[in-house]
Amino acid sequence: MNRQTFVIVGASLAGASAAAALRKEGFDGRIVLIGEETERPYERPELSKKYLRAETAEAELAVHSGDFYAEADIELMTGVRVESVDVHRREVRAGALRLPFDRLLLATGAAPRRLEVPGGHLDGVLTLRTISDSDAIRERALVARDIVVVGGGWIGSEVAASLRQLGRSVTLVIPTDVPLQRMLGPEVGAVYRDVHAANGVRLVNRTRVTGLRGRDAVESVELDNGRALPADLVIAGVGATPRTELASGAGLAVGRGMVRGIVVDARLESSVPGVFAAGDVAAAWHPLYGRHIRIEHWDNAKRQGRAAAAAMLDRADHYDRIPYLYSDQYDLGMEYTGYAPEWDEVVFRGEPLSRRFIAFWLLGGKVVAGMNVNTWDVAPSIERLVRAQATVEREALADPERPLDELTRMPVAAA
Repeated sequence: MNRQTFVIVGASLAGASAAAALRKEGFDGRIVLIGEETERPYERPELSKKYLRAETAEAELAVHSGDFYAEADIELMTGVRVESVDVHRREVRAGALRLPFDRLLLATGAAPRRLEVPGGHLDGVLTLRTISDSDAIRERALVARDIVVVGGGWIGSEVAASLRQLGRSVTLVIPTDVPLQRMLGPEVGAVYRDVHAANGVRLVNRTRVTGLRGRDAVESVELDNGRALPADLVIAGVGATPRTELASGAGLAVGRGMVRGIVVDARLESSVPGVFAAGDVAAAWHPLYGRHIRIEHWDNAKRQGRAAAAAMLDRADHYDRIPYLYSDQYDLGMEYTGYAPEWDEVVFRGEPLSRRFIAFWLLGGKVVAGMNVNTWDVAPSIERLVRAQATVEREALADPERPLDELTRMPVAAA
């Protein structure tokens, strides 16, 4: 019997988790894990937090120890860029390499968007995705006089916080009223606005960048209100684009519009049998939500990688994990559980000004997401509440004396 070859393209958290899970599940065939970066697989969340602030070492970011891959008989190929996938010949191509596969997992992740404005490619305009990106931001920040962070999402907010914690001068430019408004709404976003202001970040809101000026390196940031901000370092945190080029070139279905990414079913299998996708690049069908969703967070990458491994071995159930993420900014720690592209009400348990509370996002009376801020050991209960899809009385949600698990057993309120 021929020994099967499973190839994983993308040696980050999703890919490394899948490779390890294959061995744990008893797969004894050949596993090849291919990554463009020269480092062994590592986790990215701390790149905007502790690693950026030099509070943790590079080795601590690794998904597995240095000898893990050899001991597990996983062929780790770093510094290798896969150029194409031929699904008819069932092979991956990288330069002169022609690597046949029986099953393929694409865990190619996402690429940060650059500022597409005049001057966007000047020296001193950086994005954050890799260890080398984080190193470059830290090194330049230590000598920069004026730092402008563009974008009020998770990356922009976390980078701004970390640079202030390093004692640097930081201006945060956002198109909305408050940071994180598109995901959290104005009420919770105001908490982040206030904590940034309390820590000395200058916030420029309801404003877009129209250009960057400088002879060779960036010197100023031009805004759509006519102002110009001095800047010798600019960090763009304006989102990321799933890296679907290999999938498109191979003829796999790729999403458009609201949910871009490699389209996969609830088992993470693509439109081509035997080819799977996981992590930031995967637009996966979620049974609970009845739609394809793509999640760009650590928990999803880790868990989808494991689920993809089971699917490659024909052992998978549907992947229906409730999305989860976390963020730490200054002394504000949070966990967010759920999926709320839209909502019609936010209910607080606790006082937002205290920076210790739980927020619930409701749609039609049902809890679609919850976020615990400086309040711990409740995320599993919030997950159960979201999964139950029950209508819950607002007074019960807001009452800190009512156990969260009790709310999932409450009678459904009349519409």
